[in-house]
Amino acid sequence: MNFAMIEAAAGRLAGQARLTPLLNAPLLDAAFGKRVFVKAECLQVTGSFKFRGAWSAVSALPAGTRGVLAYSSGNHGQGVALAAARHGLTAVVVMPADAPEVKIANTRAYGAEVVLYDRATEDRDALGAALCATRGLVLIKPFDEAQVIAGQGTVGLEIAAQAHDAGVETADVLVCCGGGGLSAGIALALEARAPGLRLRTVEPVGFDDMARSLLAGERLRNAQTSGSVCDAILTPAPGELTFPVLQRLAGPGIAVTDDQALQAVALAFTHLRIVLEPGGAVALAAALFADTTDPVICVASGGNADPALFRDALARFG
Repeated sequence: MNFAMIEAAAGRLAGQARLTPLLNAPLLDAAFGKRVFVKAECLQVTGSFKFRGAWSAVSALPAGTRGVLAYSSGNHGQGVALAAARHGLTAVVVMPADAPEVKIANTRAYGAEVVLYDRATEDRDALGAALCATRGLVLIKPFDEAQVIAGQGTVGLEIAAQAHDAGVETADVLVCCGGGGLSAGIALALEARAPGLRLRTVEPVGFDDMARSLLAGERLRNAQTSGSVCDAILTPAPGELTFPVLQRLAGPGIAVTDDQALQAVALAFTHLRIVLEPGGAVALAAALFADTTDPVICVASGGNADPALFRDALARFG
């Protein structure tokens, strides 16, 4: 995994992924006493940054590939489904049965076959391996895959250019983190293009395996993989490929509460008029409620919000 792969992925993504804006709201800045810039990946194709990595991986598959399989709580699956459809490939997405209904429905709408499983009683990896073996599918991992990381790294290329245009040369760049694919890709891009910008991972309290691992110097696991509203970024442990990159390049990780994430959802809508899901709002929550630099850049990684949960966030914090 290297910067050249990110540059190559950017070339393949040209004309497919959107150049998402770097937003700023003066009233939000005034309320929290710092300049807060928001990289709105919630406006990306399929509603999250995941399309970038999915397209990067699918577009790099060898000729003759019959189809692909993805594991996903929703956003990666939607990205893979659309990328596969545009390449004329079949897609199977293995999703937990308790994933938000909007994500299950959208994944099917993009053309994928969705296979649901019970997180508590079924082995996702075994189920996926059997499907790959019987149907001749290629697994596209959600974060621990070099081409996926390369695609996510294109977010970092855009941040580097947009921050420079905004006159920001030194800042914390806060990134919503599950297994670390987005964080690792952005960190590699910033190292090459904007070394004054320091990446920091953000996770929900109780699911901060990356933050704890960075502190301990080794990969640690979460005790559980469900129980937070931030479903999009709940993973068992940091990735084997992503952790060494972040161990070298990232600052201390940050954890935020579910209520802080939901408050960030409401603030993003009030001040920026964007829709975020809780997992896609944790970086903004950290920018507002944690000890971070002025200015601070945060990645709003996904906007595929469950309607009822979104309404609840606005009712409580709007």
